Amino acid sequence: MRTAPARGRPGRGRTAARAAALLATGMLAAGCGIRATSVPVDAGAAPSRDSCAVAEDARSPALGEATAVPVHLVCSSRVTAVERSVELPERRVAVARTLLGELTEQPGAEEAAAGFESRVPAGLTVTGPAEGDPEETLRLSEPPDGLPPFALAQLVCTWAGSAAAGGRDSVALGGPADGGGEPPRRYTCDTDLRSDPETAATAGTPLSSPAPE
Repeated sequence: MRTAPARGRPGRGRTAARAAALLATGMLAAGCGIRATSVPVDAGAAPSRDSCAVAEDARSPALGEATAVPVHLVCSSRVTAVERSVELPERRVAVARTLLGELTEQPGAEEAAAGFESRVPAGLTVTGPAEGDPEETLRLSEPPDGLPPFALAQLVCTWAGSAAAGGRDSVALGGPADGGGEPPRRYTCDTDLRSDPETAATAGTPLSSPAPE
């Protein structure tokens, strides 16, 4: 009596074929340079496209009585000086008004292309000291601590060191003389203020003593 040949378990052939197919697919992927991974890859923050620098030949030349003066604008979350050709008057408060006018204007095409902008609000005005103020005080039509911090940092750094501040590296600022607000405060344009303009709102110190010469 002949014994019938034993048959393999159902499905064993299909399992083997599937394994072979998966192996072949993996080898093919490896040959194409594909590497599977389940770990997310952090490529880092996208680089900024702002150069924050205006080419020398793009700056307007000083004509007539105009001179090149630094005006501070916002770029890449900090305030940075750009040179502009400006005709400055002789009187201190008039200088402050002229520079304020530069800040309230929108940047030129070359400045905008480099990433510069201004946060100083249109309509802001400046006057001289009120009665009882130190002589170097500049009074704004808005309280300094009510301005956007970046705008205040622009004002401080543009006026400090100029004739508007009497050549000092700090500037005394106050709000409207009839506003009944806080007395003027002295602000200094230092590295911290330029690199982190958000600190401008708390950067001033009370004018309890004459400004240093």
